[in-house]
Amino acid sequence: MTLLHTVVSFVVALGVLIVVHELGHYLVARWCGVKVLRFSVGFGRPLISRRLGRDRTEWIVAAIPLGGYVKMVDEREGDVAAADLPRAFNRQSVGRRFAIVAAGPSANFLLAIAVYWALFLTGVQEARPILAAPDPGTPAAAAGFSHGDTVQAIDGDAVASWQDVRWRLLQRALDRRQVSVEVLTERGAIERRTIDFAGVRAEDEPDILGRVGLRLARPQVSPELGTVTAGGVAERAGLRPRDRIVAVDGAPVATWDALVTKVRGSPGRALSLDVRRGGETLRIDLVPDSVTQGGETFGRIGAGPYVDPEAMQAYYLEIRYGPLESLGRALAKTWDMSLFSLRMLWKMIVGDLSWRNLSGPVTIADYAGQSAQLGLVPYLAFLALISISLGVLNLLPIPLLDGGHLMYYAIEIVKGSPVSERVMELGQRAGLAVLLVLMAFAFYNDINRLLTG
Repeated sequence: MTLLHTVVSFVVALGVLIVVHELGHYLVARWCGVKVLRFSVGFGRPLISRRLGRDRTEWIVAAIPLGGYVKMVDEREGDVAAADLPRAFNRQSVGRRFAIVAAGPSANFLLAIAVYWALFLTGVQEARPILAAPDPGTPAAAAGFSHGDTVQAIDGDAVASWQDVRWRLLQRALDRRQVSVEVLTERGAIERRTIDFAGVRAEDEPDILGRVGLRLARPQVSPELGTVTAGGVAERAGLRPRDRIVAVDGAPVATWDALVTKVRGSPGRALSLDVRRGGETLRIDLVPDSVTQGGETFGRIGAGPYVDPEAMQAYYLEIRYGPLESLGRALAKTWDMSLFSLRMLWKMIVGDLSWRNLSGPVTIADYAGQSAQLGLVPYLAFLALISISLGVLNLLPIPLLDGGHLMYYAIEIVKGSPVSERVMELGQRAGLAVLLVLMAFAFYNDINRLLTG
């Protein structure tokens, strides 16, 4: 994954989220009759600027793509022509102002719902919840889980895929409590096992399920090449697709994982491969590239395995629903993810969860690049997840955010008059301080992840 690929994936995702958010504000403002002066994607110096429409609204793409804004006619921000006074934002009813501000986060939730609906409708390939053997000494091993167990239900709720299992267990892990897991064993028996998340903290291990010993079983793939990267070490050495590696430095290899272990453990060191091609065996020497990622240095030759589609059918299934059921599931998933984000934030505030879980733009960019590399479906799922996070963040009752304005309007509805300018000014300062602290934590976490891997 190149830096350019990561940056482009991040900018595209961020651009879509900003445009959707600001378009929500813009469309509802126009519907309420408010005059919009500027629609900006990004901050700072304009790179592209056009004036369009009856109101000659200025549409801008600015230099710093970390946000955007919709500027409306408002007497608090300068002189307003007499003809435009009825269309000023500050002269609208509190209900209309509430609707205009709430439209931005609402648009982000609608985007997530639309993406999930499309994915559920067209079908998503997911792994069956078949477990690998847990590592000795883990809670899963103590609970009696074994290789080949297929998870059927979590606390009585049926699950169909590994994604379902991960999501439900992650929610339970956040509460650090015992969970009942129903499995179908390789012998065909239905058994229930209890796993305890009491001693597991999310900040201790990013892969919480792996920490307790629950891992997805993967099929044993033979050491046969399916793809060879153009210009990579493997191609330059003369390896071809469907070549089968039978030994490395004279030691036999029986699986693709064994081959990967040999290559990753030999960065910059010559290896001698015995290769079966057709009916003959060849000797090919090569030197794996030395690659450093996340503080780890390993070898890479630029080749992927050949995977028999029929053999993989036992490990994967396609999740697909009809239009109405897809919509219901999209709504439920967006709601669940929103509540989970709020729970995570609350636990960080009260000290039950480390602030190290807060991510900044560098981490988000990294995830954008990784998901884009995996394909369109993972990238769209990532886009929906970030859109939900953006919607939740903007609804927090912090001045400067949409949620802060909504808080002021809610107070105005209750007391029958607007919040005083003095209170709003103090709120703006407090809100700025809170946002700066959150940004500092996020950037610190990003830098720490880069340095420590």
